[in-house]
This record gives sequence, C-alpha cells and structure tokens, in this order.
Amino acid sequence: MKPISDLNDLLKRAVERNIIGTKMRSLIKEANPAGIKKVVEQQFAIGKQIVEMGLVPIIEPEVDIYSADKIASEKLLKDEIFAQLSALEKDAKVMLKLSIPTENNFYSDLMKDPHVVRIVALSGGYSQAEANEKLAQNHGLIASFSRALSQDLTAGQTDDEFNAVLSKSIQDIYEASTK
Repeated sequence: MKPISDLNDLLKRAVERNIIGTKMRSLIKEANPAGIKKVVEQQFAIGKQIVEMGLVPIIEPEVDIYSADKIASEKLLKDEIFAQLSALEKDAKVMLKLSIPTENNFYSDLMKDPHVVRIVALSGGYSQAEANEKLAQNHGLIASFSRALSQDLTAGQTDDEFNAVLSKSIQDIYEASTK
C-alpha cells in the first residue's frame, strides 16, 4: 500500500461523521513468505492506528484466486494474521476481508479469535454462482461481494429489470451467506 501521510486527519474526520470503520486492501499473487508477512504487518500497523481512533479496521489482504499457489498463500496468510492478532491490545477489534478459501472452513479458527468481529468473503473475480457455491461451503463466512453482486447489471436495463436482477442477486448471496 502507498503511505497515507494524513491518515490521522482522515480518521478524525471519519469519527466526526459517525463512521465506524475503514479498510485497506492488498493483493497477494504468490506464496512468498517474506512478502505476505510484510503485507500483513503493514495492514495491521495501519489497523492499529484505526483502532486507536475508536474505529474498526477492515484488514483486507486478498489472495488472488488465479494464483498458482493459492493454498500455500492462504496458509502463510493465516499464520501471519494469527501472529498479528496475538500482538493486539486486549480490547482491539478487527474485521477481516479475505478471499474465499480453497479449503472449506479454513478460516473457522480465525473466526473464534476474540479480536475478530467478523470475517467477510471477497468474490475475488469468481462469477456470482461460483462465489455463492464456495461461500455456502464455508460456515460463518459472509459475503462482501461487489463484482459478483453487480455482474448482471447493465445501463440498458429498465428500472424494473435492474431492480429485479439486483434483488435476485442480493437474495442469492444472502442465502449463500447463511448456509
């Protein structure tokens, strides 16, 4: 991530506007232990600043779904997240926004950590149908799908068509999140 020189000023403005959290995003393309460690350390360093301002950081180290070594990246990522969670102050809370894991329920142990408010899943480039199918197999993980949510929406649709497509997408994603 690029440095955010005015982060504290931005966070003060967020608090003044009753915002409850903010996120940062990084993309992991390969199972590089040093690189993944650095990404997670950076995300949590900024996350600590966010916590100090009374907000909930959304830590988002996304693993590329097309990575040739996605499983290895996910294992390294989870280990680094646990290391960073263990260094947080007792009352610090974070939300994690992660790619849907290759192994079903892979993040269930992270969900139990007292610092973790929630883990939300990125569709990460999967189609909505594929993302929903994978999400439904990961109990406790809920959707944070933007690309998959909007994949069938077009500017040429009538208001009724647009609303119908959006409503169906929301319902399908909701159902996958609650299985």
